[in-house]
Amino acid sequence: MTNYDKEFQKNRDACGPPFPEILSFFDRFGGFQVKVLDLGCGQGRDALPIARMGHSVFGVDISKTGIAQMLEAAKRESLQVEAEVADISEYNILEKYEVVILDRVLHMLDDDVQRLMVLDKSINATSHGGFIIIADTPKHLEIIRSYFDNRTREWEKIKDKKGFLFLKKAEI
Repeated sequence: MTNYDKEFQKNRDACGPPFPEILSFFDRFGGFQVKVLDLGCGQGRDALPIARMGHSVFGVDISKTGIAQMLEAAKRESLQVEAEVADISEYNILEKYEVVILDRVLHMLDDDVQRLMVLDKSINATSHGGFIIIADTPKHLEIIRSYFDNRTREWEKIKDKKGFLFLKKAEI
């Protein structure tokens, strides 16, 4: 049992409400359903409200408790949410997604090597014209920014403000 499992068992809303910045990002799709990957989804603080907007969400988290709670809530509401219990630094992403979310998860990894590995997986899992949505601590956003600064031909920053970095992958 992980520390996250213990925390999630004590508190069904351990991570708090979703960031309005992340939820409002999805307004751009205007009712069109997109396929979303939520890495480090926890109890579904992003996955559930995004699925309520009509999107299909696949969540990955190390916590069995968090995944179980999220899937239970999704089932109760008949939401399009699926999930897998896995460590995101070891998880092999086999599909492409229009949106990949990394909400306050990169700073939880052990080191920058793991952070960069997860970013590599994330860019490879993002379809052309798709997006990566990142919320993280200022300390770790510097290395994340620098990772994408070296990929300006393929990635465009659409938001870089107050702990958020939203990027769009080139169409080709």
